[in-house]
Amino acid sequence: MNTRLFVLVLVVAVVAAACSSSGDDAASPTDPATTATTVVPTTVEAAPTTEVAGSTVGDWTAIPGGDDCRCSDGSEFEVWERQGDPTKVVLFFQGGGACFSAETCGPESRLFERSITIGEAPDFGGIFDETNPENPLAGHSVVYVPYCTGDVHLGNRVTEYSDTVTIDHNGFTNARKGLDTVLANYPDVEQLVVAGASAGSIPTPAFAGLAADELPDTEIVTLGDSSAAYPDVPALNAGIGGLWGVLENVPDWPVNEGLTPEEWSLPGLYVQAGMRHPEITFARFDYAFDRVQAGFVALAGVQMDDLVSFIDQTEADIEAKGVPVASYVAPGDTHTILLRDQFYDLEVDGVRLVDFVATLVAGGVPADVRCTECR
Repeated sequence: MNTRLFVLVLVVAVVAAACSSSGDDAASPTDPATTATTVVPTTVEAAPTTEVAGSTVGDWTAIPGGDDCRCSDGSEFEVWERQGDPTKVVLFFQGGGACFSAETCGPESRLFERSITIGEAPDFGGIFDETNPENPLAGHSVVYVPYCTGDVHLGNRVTEYSDTVTIDHNGFTNARKGLDTVLANYPDVEQLVVAGASAGSIPTPAFAGLAADELPDTEIVTLGDSSAAYPDVPALNAGIGGLWGVLENVPDWPVNEGLTPEEWSLPGLYVQAGMRHPEITFARFDYAFDRVQAGFVALAGVQMDDLVSFIDQTEADIEAKGVPVASYVAPGDTHTILLRDQFYDLEVDGVRLVDFVATLVAGGVPADVRCTECR
């Protein structure tokens, strides 16, 4: 396996990973942060099944992570599944912070989640609200990947940051469990939506590319929520990727040959996956002055006084390489929206976000939406 592709996340890693443990909200750096084989789930008590557009949406069920999956502190890990239409599936990555030093990874740090509560099923609105008739994903099956490794789902290294601080950055293995669950339990999937919020939005292009390797006849769409502002900074690309071991999981794609760790970035992640699989539809959502992205960028030492200009620039950089990205940029400084009920209310320049996403789910590519008065 070639050792390159995932370093493009590094810059992001430092920053965007700040989603809360709920997976849809995030905190500022000073606030509480928030081989496919048959997978046998463990059913937990949940709401009754719901009829949605001809599909029965079932209860959430827990799927044990097994021996290879674990959180940053070595504790247990599990993914969650909610069965609906077996031909339409959402693979969703939770957010929940990041760490990259003895201070940010230490016991007093509130910048990432170290563990998950085993047996606690997802409980969100937004795109997970199967009862909302406007939800374009209401009838989809869902595989939900929790997050507890401080490495935006891409790490593969136990890193000793000090004599008293050691973190198991096992995010890639945990995330791969989610993808393997899709491959094992939904062999006839016709559409796969790879989505995530904050830290969970960062790996969506990479896992869309990995999914496309295994599912050549499946329509694959990505939807990243709140991580588009992170620029290409070579020192961070190489440095943080080394701490997390992201290079251990780079796919052996011809398009990855000849690139150095310093050249990898979040925009590059879209570029490499898009060049490998030009049939993937990539989409992103951001608030123009997202306070969490701004805070983490500052924490990483990158000056970003005009956040929306960085969002514009990363899209321009990706598309300059021939990879189109459908983007929706809303006014304000909020962070994440996909798991909030505001998903159904937000409208920019006459275009509702729910309609933008509905176009993606229907197989179309919506026109870009960008606020003109963004403050």
